[in-house]
Amino acid sequence: MSSPSLRVLEKDLGVNKTTLHNWKKTRPKLYAFIIESYKRKEFLDKNLELMINQKDFLEKEINAIKDNL
Repeated sequence: MSSPSLRVLEKDLGVNKTTLHNWKKTRPKLYAFIIESYKRKEFLDKNLELMINQKDFLEKEINAIKDNL
């Protein structure tokens, strides 16, 4: 899990690079919170994708078993 690029942060937060650099220097807790939020979001997205894959696999198995019966 990597931290988001400055361009992504600019777009999502609606601020410019200068503001982000200022937050990093003067408000390190806020900046760290933003970065951690993006890491959690990335982790949740991957977890959701795995759950969807598992659901699809289980549905295929259930249908195969129904067809055999």
